[in-house]
Amino acid sequence: MRHQLLKLLFVLAFFIVSNVVANEFPTLCSRDQNVNEFTILSYHEIAEKGETLDSTYTVTPQKFEKQINWFIESGYHFISVDDIVAYRKNAKPLPQNAVLLTFDDGYQSVYANAYPLIKKYKIPTVIALVGTWLNSPEKVDFSGHIIDRSKFLSQKEIKEMVASGLVQIGSHSYDLHHGIPGNPQGNLQPGVTTRQWLSEKGLYEDEVTYKKRIHDDLLKNNDFLEKYTGQRPRVMVWPYGHYNKEVSEIAERLGMPVGLTLDDGSNTKLTPVSALRRILVEGKMTIPDLQISMQMRSANFTDDARATKAAHIDLDYIYDPDPLQIEKNLGALLDRIKTLGINTVYLQAFADPDANGAADFVYFPNRNVPMRMDLFNRVAWQISTRTQVKRVYAWMPMIAWELPENNPAAKDMVVTLQVDPTHLNMGYPRLSPFSAKARKVIEELYEDLAKSAYIDGILFHDDVTLSDFEDDSENARQQYEKWGLSESVMKIRADKTQFAKWTQLKTEYLDDFAMKLAQIVRNQQPGLKSARNLYAQVALNKNAQEWYAQNLYESMKKYDYTAIMAMPYMEQADDAVAFYDQIVASIKEDKCGLERTVMELQTVNWRKENAAISPKELSDTIAHLYSLGVHHIAYYPDDVFHNVPDADAIKQDFDKKDLRMYDLRFEK
Repeated sequence: MRHQLLKLLFVLAFFIVSNVVANEFPTLCSRDQNVNEFTILSYHEIAEKGETLDSTYTVTPQKFEKQINWFIESGYHFISVDDIVAYRKNAKPLPQNAVLLTFDDGYQSVYANAYPLIKKYKIPTVIALVGTWLNSPEKVDFSGHIIDRSKFLSQKEIKEMVASGLVQIGSHSYDLHHGIPGNPQGNLQPGVTTRQWLSEKGLYEDEVTYKKRIHDDLLKNNDFLEKYTGQRPRVMVWPYGHYNKEVSEIAERLGMPVGLTLDDGSNTKLTPVSALRRILVEGKMTIPDLQISMQMRSANFTDDARATKAAHIDLDYIYDPDPLQIEKNLGALLDRIKTLGINTVYLQAFADPDANGAADFVYFPNRNVPMRMDLFNRVAWQISTRTQVKRVYAWMPMIAWELPENNPAAKDMVVTLQVDPTHLNMGYPRLSPFSAKARKVIEELYEDLAKSAYIDGILFHDDVTLSDFEDDSENARQQYEKWGLSESVMKIRADKTQFAKWTQLKTEYLDDFAMKLAQIVRNQQPGLKSARNLYAQVALNKNAQEWYAQNLYESMKKYDYTAIMAMPYMEQADDAVAFYDQIVASIKEDKCGLERTVMELQTVNWRKENAAISPKELSDTIAHLYSLGVHHIAYYPDDVFHNVPDADAIKQDFDKKDLRMYDLRFEK
């Protein structure tokens, strides 16, 4: 009777949770409207607690069999990689609720404890093997720990499993399952995607060397595994789940078209076979945890749907000519972030020391702009690995760059016709987005950023904008003629029809360029999210698109997040509450508005000598926005040295927003 009651309570609880998830994250707001085709699970060790190498990802044999039984009883059907390939290539149907099991690293416990169940239930599986671990005679260097070779599968055990027809061998690299120096500060970062810092030479490996290193390693593992197991891998299981466009192409050329990652989200028809997503199974996961996780994947919900609680952080606060002082500053920042309780950071990647609004320097190695210091990667990595923050965005200008004079694009600037001195003027130098030379420089900057640091998103600065007197440069005029418009801004402005068309085309042109830049970064950082700053007036005044070439609703369609600069003191609003209410009302006009916008608050009043906004006012504002249904809130600036805003108060304010399901169950 007690067992039946507990079962009934569980079913009821799951029903409630399912509806909460469905109600809070409607599928209609998903970027990918396609259904989940199959789910892939990533297991590691199947062992008792006292026998494990890493308890975080170890599932006990008893729990593993319970999970298998739950899958069967719940109507899931086990499939193989061959089934997925046949489905994708020849449209051979998959069973409903299709599931593929994979095992990473090749632990001996998989043979001892999982393989008997694989045979018992006839489950197709993939086992990903690291060549250098198998090829070690007695000891294995396992992430810096020297362990016995016996902890990993033997050749005899692997061949027996392969001969069963149930186990397919996957490559997990020959010797890339470890960290390598990724910056001058010595952070060890994933070997597959990191451009290695060569301290003895004081530089990074070049692209030719990088690609050759990856190619040679994957080829070596394929050759080794073919001789060792009798099967040549057709599946590449990326160590730590890290990969990029280049390594995926290398793997495919080496006969491994199927790539398995740890990316979040469903496997829909838009998910390339070279980057299939998996659920990472942790030892602490219960059946209800697994059930919720499976349901989220099936419903195309992602971890990214959690409420954003973001700090907009200036790297200038951390920078110092003295490296020792930088480390002290960074330590203070990390401690502060932990106190703040935030889950997202917008981290400045550029520097504007002359404060004219255009970036003069960046904090990452690149081909076009002076590097103030190679610092961005270090700070972003430390935030991601040493704090609770789940997403680090690189905050970058799009066109507001002040290039060195010898750069071929340096003079291709936006030209402003300021006829009325009281009219809107952006007020800072920008490269003309209509210049091919300028676009090439900007694209290279974003590519260099993507190759030099690990980030989860890009936040485009507020410079994705052109006023209604911009751009009258020669490059812009040529573009206007291609659009079928008059050749100059003044002539366009004189014709209402042309003016309206020009406004719309400029808006689309800027956003499309931002999307191209985001894709350039995404080639190196799969899963990257795009966000942009938007002026508050665009949400307050329907005519504001003419002034800024920004449109709230088009922005919500194209960018993953639109961060509205909801700053009443900057905008000189008479009534701050009414100001917020009107913005939120505009957001709600779109059915997905609340999920795709971030309300970015100011923490200082720049019009009153940078006076800090009081903790009470910030608290009241955040509470009010949450009461209106706002999900995502950020603030700017964050002053680590003067405790602005008050860290303890901000944590309490943000904690008023209930954590999403994912925060509770899938902490880093």
